[in-house]
Amino acid sequence: MSTAAQDAARTAALAPPYAHGAPVIEAALRTRAEDFVVEEELGFAPAGAGAHLLLKVRKTDANTPWVARELARWASCRPQDVGYAGLKDRRAVTTQWFSVPRPKAPLDPCTARGEGFEVLESHAHNRKLPRGALAGNRFAVRLRAAGDGGPRLLERLAPRLTAVAARGVPNYFGPQRFGRGGANLAPVSSDLARLPASERGFRLSAARSVVFNALLAARVTDGSWERLLAGDLASLDGRGSFFRVEAPDETLAARCARLEIHPTGPLWGAGEAQTGAGVLELERRVGRELAGECALCTAAGMTQERRSLRLRVEELACTAEPDAAVLRFRLTRGSFATAVLRELVKCPAEIIP
Repeated sequence: MSTAAQDAARTAALAPPYAHGAPVIEAALRTRAEDFVVEEELGFAPAGAGAHLLLKVRKTDANTPWVARELARWASCRPQDVGYAGLKDRRAVTTQWFSVPRPKAPLDPCTARGEGFEVLESHAHNRKLPRGALAGNRFAVRLRAAGDGGPRLLERLAPRLTAVAARGVPNYFGPQRFGRGGANLAPVSSDLARLPASERGFRLSAARSVVFNALLAARVTDGSWERLLAGDLASLDGRGSFFRVEAPDETLAARCARLEIHPTGPLWGAGEAQTGAGVLELERRVGRELAGECALCTAAGMTQERRSLRLRVEELACTAEPDAAVLRFRLTRGSFATAVLRELVKCPAEIIP
């Protein structure tokens, strides 16, 4: 595959096309940490007993790994013994859950606080909190546009909000997955085994994500990101089950239009893809264009998985303040608020925490 094709695929993945047209409103995000509020939903109740503590933590202008290290100091445990379901934005006010091994001597959770974080709740639990163990996230994002007060901004946003609520958005991995300027994308010739485990994980995740984004970008370009094609693997909204689409019919098309089912794309790894027809041909073409990234994923022992191409934006609402509009919505786990925001407004800088 030519270098030009590789460069084009990577460019499409890092600056992907819009589904609803390029936004015409420019707005500032994260003027203050309080302008970007995230609340994590676990999706299960604490066990009430066990060898661990589940801690509900609110952090402000602090990153998740740093808070985890501070909690390890408080609980007198190793940093790797602290669990959390996912990374959360730094330039934000976020509420998320952590777990620590239950200390031998009782500790007052009120003392587990530091610059930029505090523990709100503590519950006994039976195991370490694993990555991905959450149902979703709720967002409240304040948008500020020069020259527009909140009511005018809300009026200008209304048509795009209606479209996003009805059709969803492409389920792109956000720019934070790749780092500033794509810094997390390892050279395809690099020896990842020499890197620390955490950095190796970032590089592999970025490689897998750039392949997915490139495939999704191609399907946004041809308009098939929101409709089923022959050979697709379709996913049930909000669930991990998939089924093969041999030939789309009116029933499947109607369910897809209602956002009940979605086409999926590859999370690259070893094994044969289960798609067929033109879908398989497209995925193989993208795999050739980004052969180095695909080889990294396979060599690391990753196996083929699937991810929905479309993201349904739940409970989408917008209210006006005198000088801003506040956007509220809920997303399922593993999805990025940036995928929603980029379809609504232009930002003067990259949306990276």
